Formats: sequence, C-alpha cells, structure tokens
Amino acid sequence: MKEMNIENGRMVTIDIEKANVFAVVLMVVCGIALLVPFILIWHDQWSRETVDEFFDSFLWRGSLFLVLMAVGIVVHELIHGITFACFAPSGWRSISFGIMKKMATPYCHCNEPLHPRPYIVAALMPLIVLGLIPAVICLVIGSFYLLLWSIVFIAAAGGDIWMAWLMTKERPDCTVLDHPTEAGYYVFD
Repeated sequence: MKEMNIENGRMVTIDIEKANVFAVVLMVVCGIALLVPFILIWHDQWSRETVDEFFDSFLWRGSLFLVLMAVGIVVHELIHGITFACFAPSGWRSISFGIMKKMATPYCHCNEPLHPRPYIVAALMPLIVLGLIPAVICLVIGSFYLLLWSIVFIAAAGGDIWMAWLMTKERPDCTVLDHPTEAGYYVFD
C-alpha cells in the first residue's frame, strides 16, 4: 500500500444500506429456493408430533442458534482473512479486522494489492463454506436448523456477492486494493 499512490487509483464502493436491503431480498429468495425442495424431500419426516416437538424445544434451540449465528459472523470474517492471507504476499500480516460503525457491520481488510480473481475468491469463500455447502448438506440430511443456517449465511454474503460482481467488471490484469474504511476497493490499471 505504501508503494501505491491512492490518488492514482479509481475508487469503487457499495452503499452498505443498499447492500443490507439486497441481503434481505437474497434471504427471501434463497429461503423460498431452499425451503421448497426441503419440504418436497423431507415432508414425510415432519409429522404433527415432530412439528410439536420442534416448537416445544424452539426457545432452547433458538437461543443456541442465535449464539451459533454470532460465532458464524466471526467465522465469516475469519474465512475472508484466511483466504486473503493465502493470496497476499505478506500473508496474515496484511490482514486486519474491525467493525464499520455506521451500520455495525464487521469487516476483514487486506492491505496489500491483489488481482481481481483472488479478491473474488476471498470475497465469496464465506458464501461457499457457510452458505452453499450447508444448503446442500441440509437437503441431504433433512436438518431444518442447517436450512436456516444456510439461508442466513447466504444472505450474510450479500455485500460480498455484490462486491465480487463489481470486481468481475475489472480487467483481469489490473490491481485492486481493498478500501481500508469503506465497503469497496481501489483499482489501479
């Protein structure tokens, strides 16, 4: 970062509030897209007694689920960090974490420039690990809580999906530098 003059870069950012709206829409769409096959596959397993048991234990399980969600948010950012560190020349030393105060949104920041492809991989890795893989597993094993988990963490990757989509518009040989305080990056052609 010290060698690159930020003034020579083009800044690309996303609006966090719009990204949060996108995440809610994504949650609804993914909820429908996953719930329909889940019900079609597992409807025989959900008898009236099973549904009653599920709601009887919902307070305890729901509380545990919320704790796991909080842990999942931390893991989401760690996955970004680990993936960025795999591509950054200085590895883990180039990674920092924080919270954007405006929207209380946690973030991971890589302070070394990368090409777009590794940046896209790092942006989408939490979606894959915490959202898509659990979505497939929940359809195979019939876990409703894993279904909820996958829907939440697919939605939690809404800003990452948007950022990766923007990054696909950049030239593959350009260099990008993660913005240190905004949801975005600098492009150096």
